[in-house]
Amino acid sequence: MSEATLVYDDDCGFCTWWADFFDDRTDLRIVGFSDLSEDLLARLPEDYEECSHMVTDEGVYSCGASIEEAFRRTELVAPAGDAVGFLRQFEDYERFRERAYRWVADNRGRLGSYLSKTPPARRESDDGYSSR
Repeated sequence: MSEATLVYDDDCGFCTWWADFFDDRTDLRIVGFSDLSEDLLARLPEDYEECSHMVTDEGVYSCGASIEEAFRRTELVAPAGDAVGFLRQFEDYERFRERAYRWVADNRGRLGSYLSKTPPARRESDDGYSSR
């Protein structure tokens, strides 16, 4: 795999908003759970639907690490890449990052009332039926 890929829940409006955010600001390939290829699926953890993932040649970043890595690839955060690399040395930072991710994931319904887009899995097709 030569292209870093962000994998997300494409049946979630909040998740779709963020996927589009990263799609507009990075060169990441964005793939929803419903569009996973066999090769990509084989690289993900068994419980992959529990959170987002970034798949790169170097490995797989999951949950908070996937979003952190996606942010690092934006122009907004790229200059702070060295600081993030430094922080990754500390277990307390990793625990904080993952707790923050889990809080957002657990509250995405409420947060989605502010940031949301119709998820691909719920969009109407040309024949009037949803894609699921």
